[in-house]
Amino acid sequence: MKTLTTCLLVIAALIYVAALGDDRDVSKPQGMSLRLELFVDDMDKSIEFYTKVLGFERLKGGKNYVPVQSGSVVIGLGPAEYLPEQHHFNPELQTGRRGLGTEIVLEVDDVRVLFNRVDASGHKILTPLRKRSWGATDFRIADPDGYYLRLTSR
Repeated sequence: MKTLTTCLLVIAALIYVAALGDDRDVSKPQGMSLRLELFVDDMDKSIEFYTKVLGFERLKGGKNYVPVQSGSVVIGLGPAEYLPEQHHFNPELQTGRRGLGTEIVLEVDDVRVLFNRVDASGHKILTPLRKRSWGATDFRIADPDGYYLRLTSR
């Protein structure tokens, strides 16, 4: 009797799981996350900026790729000089600023603490800390390669 009960519970669980799977919209991506990869001129300078100025943690990487992480944000840093000749972001093909048209928005729990950290580092602040009309408080900076960052409250 115990074996029959166990089998019935397993079958019921499988039917339940199958039913859950039928409700998913399989046309939409599942389990997506985001990692930015930035191509930089000076790896050491960029690693120092993201770790020392913004407080990211350096993860394991190699000579040609170093990821840094803060919370669920991962930014991969790679040397622009090793990009293939026809790569979209190869500096030889670019005529404008890197990331033109892109604003990297980093949401933090306490934007004032981060602002004070960046200010104390001496890094240039493009737009000072201020409350915006939409309710968020933010400030804006550019990283050593000119990627535009908006650091904002949640």
